[in-house]
Amino acid sequence: MDEDTRSGEPVRDTTVQDTNVRDKTATADVTGAAEGDAAEGGAADPRRWRALAVLATVQFMFTVDSSIVNVALPSLQRDLGASTADLAWVVNAYVVTAGGLLLLGGRLADLWGRRRMFLLGTAIFALASLASGLAANTGMLVASRFGQGLGEALAAPAALSIIVLTFRDGREKARALAIWGGLSGLGATVGVLLSGALTELAGWRWIFLINLPVAAVALLLAPRLVKARPGGGGRGVDWAGAVLVTTGLIALISALLSAGQAGWSTSTTLVPLAAGLAALAAFLVVQARAASPLVPPRFFASRVRLSANLATVTLASGMAATMFLLTLYMQNVLGYRPLATGLAYLPFCVAFLGGLMLSTVLTDRLGTALTSGAGLVLSAAGMLYVALRMSVAGGYAVDVLPAMVMIAAGLGIAFPALQNAALHGVTDQDAGLGSGVQTTMQQLGSALGLAVFAAIAIGRTGVALEAGGSSPAAAVSGYRWAFLAAAGALVLASVLVSATVWRTGADRTGKPAA
Repeated sequence: MDEDTRSGEPVRDTTVQDTNVRDKTATADVTGAAEGDAAEGGAADPRRWRALAVLATVQFMFTVDSSIVNVALPSLQRDLGASTADLAWVVNAYVVTAGGLLLLGGRLADLWGRRRMFLLGTAIFALASLASGLAANTGMLVASRFGQGLGEALAAPAALSIIVLTFRDGREKARALAIWGGLSGLGATVGVLLSGALTELAGWRWIFLINLPVAAVALLLAPRLVKARPGGGGRGVDWAGAVLVTTGLIALISALLSAGQAGWSTSTTLVPLAAGLAALAAFLVVQARAASPLVPPRFFASRVRLSANLATVTLASGMAATMFLLTLYMQNVLGYRPLATGLAYLPFCVAFLGGLMLSTVLTDRLGTALTSGAGLVLSAAGMLYVALRMSVAGGYAVDVLPAMVMIAAGLGIAFPALQNAALHGVTDQDAGLGSGVQTTMQQLGSALGLAVFAAIAIGRTGVALEAGGSSPAAAVSGYRWAFLAAAGALVLASVLVSATVWRTGADRTGKPAA
């Protein structure tokens, strides 16, 4: 019997109030060896809390870097002469590499040793951060951002595996993961604020150079505090799958951004589009035939899991588009300085955390279908609001703030509910894989969504300029169309996931919705 039509077993409540950490914790579990190693006997490692401090600080650095670049985009655009498409690549190069290689990174940590991969990933991240801070042009900056994504993909899964192995007592492990989660959640908020402060007071290059002392301390202390465990050897690595999915997504994003500037009929659009689609099709073939695929095809036999992950892609793309477009609007159109822009995101951060807390209550009372649907629709309403309100003479309190609150609260409500749906019917063997796929979908959804909505904004801006509009007015027109498209995508995702969960009786309450 298809697992979607089984009796309404309640979906295990895996809600955690920080989506970034929740998913990366699960990504580490994909390695599989953690549970077996944790069963080993022996006294607790007396260095475990100091080791946690080092590992969590590096994770804090990663989460800061995922958001720190947004507020600095207009400043580096002026210094490096970057286009809007270049700015999208500055964000996407990091996200698509980390997302495309996270599952591979967890597998390598399992096979070749977790401490070794953590140190290697942290060192790569540090070197790439140095190159980003010293970038003389956008090409160098984008290339170094690819390097940062590679570093995170290797280090983050290894770090969480180390924590699972080091803390063997159940209560201590829960405390350790709570500390990890709190610091990661704080990192996402601090990244936006730190970006504004550093860009304003020291220059945008310091948003990358600030990573160097953090990485140096981690590289110095981790070998002394983290026990080295041998890996299982170099077999069973799906290298072909990792290369195909990453290069395919990069080519597809390149085609989408080119289409926004040059149109769909040019070779600069059609060639990478064909190459990207071919690579992704080959990835599916490899996954069906590989002995140890990154994502076993059987995982998506569940319609509930498939729809929840597709909705996650849409939701992540909407969040990435919001941060990207609102930053450009506030600085390039409204004339905000970087520090003021960073402070303007404080309500967004507060509303997002509030949505996370509210999601737990709503899921218990309403189930995952209504909760995820409501969150998606609320975010869509915020995007529609800002699309209709924004103008060259707009103001923050009336035109931007209400939209920020609605978008952020909706995101916070929907993410944990979608996580529950994404883990519907998984076995103990597949629980880590399920959340690992969710992590990857969030990362890749951010990259693809940003490419799509940036392409829409670029294209509509060009049309408005050709019609004789001023540069600020043309930019507003492009942003407006992008937000309208994002709102429509979220509404469609709401319908998809709600209908699927209801129809199969897979809601968290264990009963089909009325």
